[in-house]
Amino acid sequence: MSITPSPTISKLLRELAGDRDVEMFIIDLIAGRLDPPCKIELYLRLHEEYLKSAEELYAKGDLAQAGEKYWGAVTALLNIIGERLGMPHYSHRDLRELASYLTETTHDPEYTRLFSSAETLHANFYHGFLGKESFNAHRDDVIKLIMKLRTYLNINT
Repeated sequence: MSITPSPTISKLLRELAGDRDVEMFIIDLIAGRLDPPCKIELYLRLHEEYLKSAEELYAKGDLAQAGEKYWGAVTALLNIIGERLGMPHYSHRDLRELASYLTETTHDPEYTRLFSSAETLHANFYHGFLGKESFNAHRDDVIKLIMKLRTYLNINT
């Protein structure tokens, strides 16, 4: 069953979400009512869904949409890390701070560098400035970041 919100509700959700993806905003509202293990499971399923969708969109050549789904796959993993560590993970700034935290605690600067590539794919969704070669370079970084985050979380790849 699919629910399509009215234009008024859609507009309100976009306003409330601010610079966040509306779907992630809604997920975070729902997650706020769940206990931590359920939140983590929700974020893990969301990660898997976003990554699968990103790969499908990439294969079809829809780079803007694919990039946004890769961004969602990364942020879902960072949400798990934030949840496990008891750190905020609801805003873009929170996610950047989690990437910085990982760099500082693991002494691996790739977390913040690779996160910047994820941010670039996210920005490309809104502004469409990446050509295919540039997109591919950032995509490679994001896939590397996803693998690093999954390893950090001890999630089988």
